[in-house]
Amino acid sequence: MNERAGLQALPEDLVDVDALVGAYYDLKPDVTNPEQKVIFGTSGHRGSSLDTAFNENHILAITQAIVEYRATQGVTGPLFIGRDTHGLSKPAEVTALEVLNANGVTVWTDSRDSWTPTPAVSHAILRYNHPETGHTDQADGIVITPSHNPPRDGGFKYNPPHGGPADSDATSWIAERANEIIAAGLVEVQRGEPIPSDIYDFRENYVSDLSRVIDMTKIAESGIHIGADPLGGASVEYWELIRDRYGLNLDVVNTTVDPQWAFMTLDWDGKIRMDCSSPYAMASLVARRHDYDISTGNDADADRHGVVTPDAGIMNPNHYLAVAIQYLYENRSDWRPDAAIGKTLVSSSMIDRVAESLGRRLWEVPVGFKWFVPGLIDGSVAFGGEESAGASFLRFDGSVWTTDKDGIILALLASEILAVTGKTPSQHYAALVEQFGDPVYERIDAAATKAQKAQLAKLDGDDIPADTLAGEPITAKLSRAPGNDAAVGGVKVTTEHAWFAARPSGTEDVYKIYAESFLGAEHLAEVQAEAKLIVDAALGA
Repeated sequence: MNERAGLQALPEDLVDVDALVGAYYDLKPDVTNPEQKVIFGTSGHRGSSLDTAFNENHILAITQAIVEYRATQGVTGPLFIGRDTHGLSKPAEVTALEVLNANGVTVWTDSRDSWTPTPAVSHAILRYNHPETGHTDQADGIVITPSHNPPRDGGFKYNPPHGGPADSDATSWIAERANEIIAAGLVEVQRGEPIPSDIYDFRENYVSDLSRVIDMTKIAESGIHIGADPLGGASVEYWELIRDRYGLNLDVVNTTVDPQWAFMTLDWDGKIRMDCSSPYAMASLVARRHDYDISTGNDADADRHGVVTPDAGIMNPNHYLAVAIQYLYENRSDWRPDAAIGKTLVSSSMIDRVAESLGRRLWEVPVGFKWFVPGLIDGSVAFGGEESAGASFLRFDGSVWTTDKDGIILALLASEILAVTGKTPSQHYAALVEQFGDPVYERIDAAATKAQKAQLAKLDGDDIPADTLAGEPITAKLSRAPGNDAAVGGVKVTTEHAWFAARPSGTEDVYKIYAESFLGAEHLAEVQAEAKLIVDAALGA
């Protein structure tokens, strides 16, 4: 833990934006260097121009690869493009427009030439592709964002016609092709003027539709005082329109947009990071929790949510997911009676207990929001959520809202819960604890070589000889997710009262151990210690 975690950023913490943008154009990646290749993680290609990991050549090649990929898939409709407030996002958008325009792709950009949250892009794609529109072609999209990453980073991700994150088949194809294009000297890249084909009012279309997914009338009638902190991100102008359109008693806590994020408090490691689920990054809003009946935050592209209550401060994302699930499935009567509850396998087992109490099927999948997309589209999964504070859910009528994470509706849901029930989400969670027990959850890192990480990603549950964990019999050793039988990319071990999951990091020489215990902090420490021994033994470490 950094000694300045939760404290105001100082001048020496700030990135030089001119140098950042200059490096975007000046530094040229060498794709024989693994650190400079195009690599698509669960949320697209990310990196810093200062590290030659997110530069003009990357975006030229990725965009050309996307053009070619969408052609192989028969996608001929418009491509919706949106960007967040990171310093590298605007330059990347200009580069992408040059390539898209030269290749004859119809591109729709924001009508205000402003910032666009990730969920607004997903919403736009789904709206265009809805059968009732009569369109004979299909749209897709690009979102330019590194999400909650520090100001020095850039990010670039592709959303196909289903509106959600591209699957690994698509991202692997795009990344491989982009690296080929860079290695060949970009000769296959077509470039033109950065001129969009048309404009689209992302904000108006998204905000005007919110009453179909959130009970905005109940929130307005309650008069509850809401604080919404965009953390300098793409949702800043959305919250202003939400307030005005629906007559909410809502303050946009901070309207500042600054690519240095000089107003932020430092995260746990001393970095500026717009993580709306972190008590350190959210310290300013937590300090004002008694000014509001409910307050919320979003990250830079508004695909994540943070909830702050007067009685508990910032809520653990797992706690809020459990409360949101219980409330929604009890208050959305038109959802399919067989609609499952979707969660990633590293999310809290409190969700399992809530699902059982509701008589709903739990659908547990590997890490990555892409797994929820098919279920959200056909209504077989009404809610999909991740422990990292990302989730989305269906409209009142049981139809799809977004197929990417939506931090705005999860923030508004906290206000709906308070308006309808008279209790804060944290008070609801206290009731869940009284009913099901009080789980303790933590993620830690353990050192691992690249070879060991590769081995862990392919580890089979049967490779683990242990039959007990922290004094309890092991009930399952999973290398494939129970919900969809997809590979976990690691392993999960469960007992009656605890579990751990181990997965390799995509960016560091460590593996991540997620663990939870319903038997207290001491038992959790035992679980974590034994988890490391179990995994290291399986890896021959």
